[in-house]
Amino acid sequence: MIDMARVSADTPGAAHRVFLNSAGSSLPPTPVLDTVIAHLRREAEIGGYEALDERAADLEAGYGVFAELLGCRPDQVAFTDSATRSWLAAFEAVPLTAGDRILVGELEYGGNAIPLLMRARAVGASVEVVPSDGDGSFAPDALAAMLDERVKVVSVVQVPTNGGVVAADVRRISDAAHSVGALVLLDACQAVGQLAVDAEALDVDVLTGTGRKWLRGPRGTGFLVVRDRAKAVLRPKLADLQGGTWTGAESYALRDDARVYELWENDTATRLGLIAAARYLLELGVEAVEEAVTRRGAHLRSALAEVDGVTVHDLGTRKCGLVTFSVDGAEAGEVQAALAARDVAVSITRRSSTLYDMDRRGLTELVRASPHYFVGEAQLDAAVGVVAEVAAGARGRAARA
Repeated sequence: MIDMARVSADTPGAAHRVFLNSAGSSLPPTPVLDTVIAHLRREAEIGGYEALDERAADLEAGYGVFAELLGCRPDQVAFTDSATRSWLAAFEAVPLTAGDRILVGELEYGGNAIPLLMRARAVGASVEVVPSDGDGSFAPDALAAMLDERVKVVSVVQVPTNGGVVAADVRRISDAAHSVGALVLLDACQAVGQLAVDAEALDVDVLTGTGRKWLRGPRGTGFLVVRDRAKAVLRPKLADLQGGTWTGAESYALRDDARVYELWENDTATRLGLIAAARYLLELGVEAVEEAVTRRGAHLRSALAEVDGVTVHDLGTRKCGLVTFSVDGAEAGEVQAALAARDVAVSITRRSSTLYDMDRRGLTELVRASPHYFVGEAQLDAAVGVVAEVAAGARGRAARA
């Protein structure tokens, strides 16, 4: 069970507002904030190189922290400046040639889709969409029917940016993909920090994520897991003094672990903050956090569904803490503004972020609410009350028209 007294004390920003945007960029707890600020101050006192040397052991230990969090080995972990950087670094290292096939789900994220389409066009490969199952999730059976030896990559989004569904059969997806020698790239950007994620149990080859969302870390931080099957196949496109060693006038040697995808220059303060965020999550208990967040999502989803004029658009049998909805007669921006005026933070998810799925469902934009464990049920009910007022106002406008 989550210690609410502790997390409330560590999250002063949530005391006087209802923060429902952890799927965007969450509120870092005080220990994360203190870690980042303390290191910046130390850099100002003695210099960046010297401050880095002081924390070298802590930075090295961070690989073990993330290995514990993500179910992998420390040598399979790399740190980057974003989930996007992690995903791009891995994907561009996949050997692709003309005629190769890349399979994606209908819930694919736009930040992945664009580089997928760009690279496919450049090399003469194809990007093909696996139909979702009846619950709106990535369907292993549909995937299996599309597989052949030309499939090199299967891209899976564990939790999409535009709804609460959780990809429940990732292991079956991995097993099917591996049967034809394809690599599985798991985008866990919206999963890590609200759900237990185990790379070994899921048997994915690459896993990517960010610090700023549910993990409650600083912005400008990301992480990458490259497991052994992928390591044997991937060919990094570029490396610097972190990823390799200049051994002779015309020779170099690349690292033999996931850190080949890191860059020498990085923000030490925010990386320390990212590690602190992972430690904080592990101290609270990943399973306890998952239970708390899932319960809050279910509470909000149920309450919104009872409001006249509100439609909840979440899919899937298994759902998480990400809740999307619309209000009849009101644009998403109007709903967001009304909530902001009452100190309730939400975001908007638009067609371009998940085009396949949004087009399939005839949607262009949705209001997205994402309560973390530090948000209480009374706060959720207050937010629903504001949405009900917006819905009533929209009905009134329609009646007068």
